[in-house]
Parts: sequence; structure tokens; C-alpha cells
Amino acid sequence: METFGEYIRQLRTNAGLPIRKIAQQLDIDPTLLGRIEKDERPANKDVIAGIAKIFKQSEQDLFDRFLSDRIAYKIIDENADIRVLKVAEQKVEYLKSKKI
Repeated sequence: METFGEYIRQLRTNAGLPIRKIAQQLDIDPTLLGRIEKDERPANKDVIAGIAKIFKQSEQDLFDRFLSDRIAYKIIDENADIRVLKVAEQKVEYLKSKKI
């Protein structure tokens, strides 16, 4: 299992593309893309959508990978137990039902 950044780097290197070329296509600075690949900066939705298009990946799959990293890091930062995910799942269902 890899992080979102590691996955993006793998897509790019497997395609044999330099970071500056992908950054140019995404209209971002190559340094920013490098930091995303190193998990030092989060990607935004536009960057995720652009990466999906460039590498012919599912935008939803990439967003899921990105968001799962954010959740995992939050659990680690809070020194929380993995059980919090079950509680969060129940909370999501509850909150969704309230909005109907």
C-alpha cells in the first residue's frame, strides 16, 4: 500500500514523464508537484482531476486515495484507535439521513 503522493509519483515514473512536464500540464509549479508526490503538500480537487485526466485514471479513485491519506494522518496525529472509523461510518450515515 502506498500514499497518494507515492501513487502519483509511480504513475508519472511508469509513464516515463518528467515532473516538469506533468506540472506544466496541470498548470502548477514543478516544486508543488514534487511536494505533493512527497506528501508534503495536499493536492486540491483541480490537481486531482488533472492527474486523473493525464494518466487516464478514475477521478473518484484518486480522490478516495487522497482522502484516505488525510483520514489516516488525522487518526495518527490524534493518537486515535482504528475503531474511530466505525464510529465515523455510523456518524456519516446518521448525518446523511438528517439531510433528507
